[in-house]
This record gives sequence, C-alpha cells and structure tokens, in this order.
Amino acid sequence: MKVTIEQDKCVGTGQCVIAASSVFDQRDEDGIVVLLDDSPQADQAESVRHAAMVCPALAIRIAE
Repeated sequence: MKVTIEQDKCVGTGQCVIAASSVFDQRDEDGIVVLLDDSPQADQAESVRHAAMVCPALAIRIAE
C-alpha cells in the first residue's frame, strides 16, 4: 500500500487522524494533514482505507 495526500485539498477536519493516527497527523498552525507513513504496514490497511473514505475533501489517495 502506498499513500499520498493532497494538502491543497485538505480542509483540516482531522477525520484521517482519528481513523489512523499512526499514518496521519495535522499541522499545529492550520490543521492541514501531514503524512507520517507513506507505506503503512498491512495491519494498518483497513484504518488507512477508512481514513481515505471519510475524508470530506478526498485528499487521501491509496495505491495498492
């Protein structure tokens, strides 16, 4: 799994952090997503897919 983000699209709701905090974080100054791990382990795959699904801005991309 390869994860990419589009920070320009992010609206800072933090849903990705709630879903997969070991893969996503937010910048303190504006809440924009920060990618902590672009190749998460298999045991995190479900959480990362959920994060992408609940992102209101569709700023998370996953390549399997």
